[in-house]
Amino acid sequence: MFDSFRTLARWTGWANQRIYSACSELDPTEYFRPRACAFGSIHRTLNHLLATDRIWLARLTGEPHNIPSLDYEVCVDFSSLRDARFVEDVRIVETTDLILDKDGCAGNLSFNSMDGTPRQMPIHLVLSQLFLHHAHHRGQVHALLSQTAVTPPALDLTYFPGAAG
Repeated sequence: MFDSFRTLARWTGWANQRIYSACSELDPTEYFRPRACAFGSIHRTLNHLLATDRIWLARLTGEPHNIPSLDYEVCVDFSSLRDARFVEDVRIVETTDLILDKDGCAGNLSFNSMDGTPRQMPIHLVLSQLFLHHAHHRGQVHALLSQTAVTPPALDLTYFPGAAG
C-alpha cells in the first residue's frame, strides 16, 4: 500500500509542472494580482507550497530549514519560484523513495510545529499530509487560474501517465 506514495510523489511533480506551465502564460499583473484566497494571490499560494515542502522535508530528513512562517515568500519572482519548485519536486521523490526503501513508513516522526509545540505523527500520515496539502493548494491555484484567460490544466491522478498499472 505504501508504494502508492512513490506514485503520489511523482504525480506531485508532474502536476506542479502542469500548473507552473499554465501560470507561465499569465502576465505578471495577473500572476501577482491580489485575489480572494487563503494566501492572497497565485504567487503567494505557490510560495506557501514551496515553504511547507521545505518544512516537511526538513522534518523527514532531519535537516534544518529557514522558513519562519507558513506565509513566508521563498521567492519573489515567478522564474526563481519555478526553478526552486523543480528542485523541491526532485527532493520529494528522493525523500519518499528513501523512506520507503529504508523502513516502509514504519514508526513516527517527532518534530516541533511552527509555534514550537512538540508533535509526533506516524510517518505514513506525514507523507499523506504532504501530498494532500499539495492537491488542496494546487486546486486553489487551479480555481484562481479559471478567473484568468489561461485555461487551467487537468491535474487529476487519472491523467498522470505514471498512474497506469
